[in-house]
Amino acid sequence: MEKKTVVIGMSGGVDSSVAACLLKDKGYNVIGATLELLDNYDTKQAIEDAKIICQKIGIPHYIFDLKKEFKEEIIKNFISSYQQGKTPNPCVVCNRLFKFGYFYQKALELGADYIATGHYARIENNHLMMSLADGKDQSYFLCQIKKEILPKILFPLNQFANKEQIRELARKYELPVSEKKDSQEVCFIPNDDYKTFLKKNGQKEIKGKIILTNGTVLGNHTGLFNYTIGQRKGLNISYKEPLYVINLDTENNNLIVGNNNELFKQELVAINMNYLIEKDEFFQQKLFAKIRSRGDLEEIASIAEEGNDLKVQFKNKLRAITPGQLIVFYNEKKECLGGAYIEK
Repeated sequence: MEKKTVVIGMSGGVDSSVAACLLKDKGYNVIGATLELLDNYDTKQAIEDAKIICQKIGIPHYIFDLKKEFKEEIIKNFISSYQQGKTPNPCVVCNRLFKFGYFYQKALELGADYIATGHYARIENNHLMMSLADGKDQSYFLCQIKKEILPKILFPLNQFANKEQIRELARKYELPVSEKKDSQEVCFIPNDDYKTFLKKNGQKEIKGKIILTNGTVLGNHTGLFNYTIGQRKGLNISYKEPLYVINLDTENNNLIVGNNNELFKQELVAINMNYLIEKDEFFQQKLFAKIRSRGDLEEIASIAEEGNDLKVQFKNKLRAITPGQLIVFYNEKKECLGGAYIEK
């Protein structure tokens, strides 16, 4: 029987390197490929590490240069989201457009039957499932990929429960990246300092008022992009009780603050829902959702679609629901059913 061809995304890290070895052990014809998204030292190092790994395990290695597309579709979107008072999640957009978009198309050109990545998630019967890995599940970040390509995706790390097991395998395979640290949160932001990044990219610190939810003016803020919903530290105002950021009023350039109780909401409106199962089937299930990647699964009391809006009411009140982030839906079997962008 002819070997099936898999093109695996090689980041130069331990996860994708071990995933490539596992695929080769299973008898696939494996091709490694790295997305070149940035023009910096870390990217060049990642490409070099990926090339070395591919040479060591005896598979070809390709580089897909998508720097221009990444700047236009990810970085500019990130900057504009902050200008709109939202807290974006660029990794979700990158997964949809790049790692499971451009990458998939280029893999097909190389004759791929499947694509693979080192993500911690599972595909069972063409359904996306939460990972078995304790605290490492990445299905949240995959909620916006197109459901049509689920049958073409392999996640070789799906059976592992923790990262140490992956590192042990890397040592067994004698991979030079076995002790390499995990990559930082957002690849294009040095030291995870998004405020400095935004300022370097034209974001001006336009001062405005800090206002209590009852309308009392307490002081001045340094620019709305410097704050996130739920933030307590760094407000530089004094008050009789601890205050938290409740809302970023971009229309009037005001920072709205209040007490902790005011952060708890039971409803939200989300837009641009991506269904990973048939829509009819989605609304027939008992639904749960996460409003942040490391949050708990929360039970949904009611949900309704009105045009592009998805109106969601939770069984319990949730703290610090943040526009720009995603609400990602699951059922009782921990299947990821899709996700939408929180609007308000």
